[in-house]
Amino acid sequence: MTERPKPVDLAQVKTYSVKNRPTKVDFSLMSRVPNVHQPLSEFFECLPGILKARELLLASQKMAEARIKDRAIIFMMGAHVIKCGLGPIIIRMMEERLITCLTMNGAATIHDFELACFGHTSEDVERGLEDGTFGMVKETAEMMNKMIADGIKVGCGLGESIGRGLRHLLPRYEKISILANAHRLGVPITVHVALGTDTIHQHPSCNGEAFGKGGMRDFRLLAGALPGINDGGVVINCGSAVILPEVFLKALTVSRNLGNQVRDFTAINLDMVQHYRPLTNVVNRPTRTGGTPISLTGHHEIMLPLLYAGVKSFLKEYR
Repeated sequence: MTERPKPVDLAQVKTYSVKNRPTKVDFSLMSRVPNVHQPLSEFFECLPGILKARELLLASQKMAEARIKDRAIIFMMGAHVIKCGLGPIIIRMMEERLITCLTMNGAATIHDFELACFGHTSEDVERGLEDGTFGMVKETAEMMNKMIADGIKVGCGLGESIGRGLRHLLPRYEKISILANAHRLGVPITVHVALGTDTIHQHPSCNGEAFGKGGMRDFRLLAGALPGINDGGVVINCGSAVILPEVFLKALTVSRNLGNQVRDFTAINLDMVQHYRPLTNVVNRPTRTGGTPISLTGHHEIMLPLLYAGVKSFLKEYR
């Protein structure tokens, strides 16, 4: 039978001086109370240099340094980012060369298109699914599928086809369209879809051959853009849990296979929840032999404006 345990005598424990104890937090890392009458740049100076505040500052610093060194900043985005109303900030980032290559999934292009043309987007999926009307609006599918088919005929990829088509259309809300403004600014656009995942695939106007050709052109374009992040560039995955992290990993291996150096870059994942593929395929694996991995968790409508403001704060310091 096991002997009944006896309480230990705490008087016998061995202690040592706090002066000899390694610690992770010290007074130099503490936050400061910002002056509400000062510019936002002071807010970032007041953040503690601890955990995710430190990573937000590091992400801002790396993007600012990439801009100064004229290295590429590739921004990969899912659809929810657009539905959060962040188009104007993304457009400003492109104008200021804080985004030099734009990568989207198919759903993101649909929301951007609808906002540009109609001023509204994001339907009630539950109700539409009940009666079979989900994704069945006529204008979006017919207009987008025609833009893609027309663009493919003249050698465009999916992204350029839609951006080009929107600019020719001159929609009422063009100023908030990420795709139209990327085309205006000459920012490369790559769009990566899985056939059957987007509502415009449900319509007879959808040409699978055009999507295949355009998607392949954009995959090759992304692989061609990746050498630009070597030695100080940045790649950001914002809100894509599966498709874009998978595409990025394959484009990266193609680029390296062709003899390009694509190393020592900063990889940032920005999302409401940290998923397996973005963390593995974008943040951790590609930077394992050199680079800076960063993961920031939070709502897009808060985190992306914060990140942009942080970058501007660092750029102001570097002047």
